[in-house]
Amino acid sequence: QVLLVESGGGLVQAGGSLRLSCAASGSTFSNYGMGWFRQAPGKEREFVAAINKIGLTLYGDSVKGRFTISSDNAKNTVYLQMNSLKLEDTTVYYCAVDVHYGSPTNRLAYDYWGQGTQVTVSS
Repeated sequence: QVLLVESGGGLVQAGGSLRLSCAASGSTFSNYGMGWFRQAPGKEREFVAAINKIGLTLYGDSVKGRFTISSDNAKNTVYLQMNSLKLEDTTVYYCAVDVHYGSPTNRLAYDYWGQGTQVTVSS
């Protein structure tokens, strides 16, 4: 069983930055793909970023150039650095782990999810 715990969400002004963290326990996540998704009320869960076991990264079009995903294998933690935040970035962010090496942008490929952390961007 893999347990994921997100932290780092909060309230920030537009143009500001936040760093989300996702701490994993129960498995060595460096062997798997990790992803960040976000979901607004009434909408599907949207791909934000992913990193695989060799450090390759992918980003959703809406965050490319503003967000950076990284990992610290020693801490079993993956991060999402979010810069130049916009009002439309406001929502709940989830981290997830894919143990079967599926498509990193597909939410259905992920096996375990965290509880989510709220990010609110104000004007």
